[in-house]
Amino acid sequence: MRLRGRKGIRENLEQQQELVVLNPREYKGRWAEVFGNGRPIHIELGMGKGQFISGMSVKYPDVNFIGMDMYDELIRRASEKVRAKWDEQGAKEPETVRLALGNIEMIEEFFAPGEVERIYLNFSDPWPKKKHWRRRLTHPRFLDKYRQLLNENGEIHFKTDSRVLFEFSLNAFAAVGLQMNDISLSLHEGGINEAHVMTEYESKFVGQGMPIYRCEVMVGEAAVRRYQERKMEMFE
Repeated sequence: MRLRGRKGIRENLEQQQELVVLNPREYKGRWAEVFGNGRPIHIELGMGKGQFISGMSVKYPDVNFIGMDMYDELIRRASEKVRAKWDEQGAKEPETVRLALGNIEMIEEFFAPGEVERIYLNFSDPWPKKKHWRRRLTHPRFLDKYRQLLNENGEIHFKTDSRVLFEFSLNAFAAVGLQMNDISLSLHEGGINEAHVMTEYESKFVGQGMPIYRCEVMVGEAAVRRYQERKMEMFE
């Protein structure tokens, strides 16, 4: 993927130190210091242009959000969306959101064990060729990394438009012994599900009448315990 961005992108990002983190390795184990509070940390891996992370940050002010991508231009575009969203709320600075430049392949170098409460995987590259399956962000090798980073309340929330990737992911979650919940084969069937903040891709696909697949994965011990306690209530 190649992005044609504006000149001086890196300089632009360097001037946004209150929002943009260009070297997330420096803050491994210290993200609470970055935000200046002890709120839960939720991260979106592969945030794209930032519609989801910006929307979530204003909808859930008691959570710290980190959007991560490996392209300077996407970080820049996301920073504009975050600032615009917070301006709508009359806020001066986006205090509970950061945008981090990083390759997800090295996610364990950016966060300490137990430092994260939730991981969002939204419309990740499906990597259709079998020889590339290891690059899928729901491949067991990535799931092992996530399990290390997530705390006792840890969850993974996954959305995609690819049925092939969704089926692969459900099998991957099961293969490593993770409990799935709220599995949906058409999240917005019958109209927009207002409970969910949509990504750019999601808005486009829903407009085209395409189904959106989604599920939640319980990872941490406390998250699994809560699920076990309420699972039968869902069928009553």
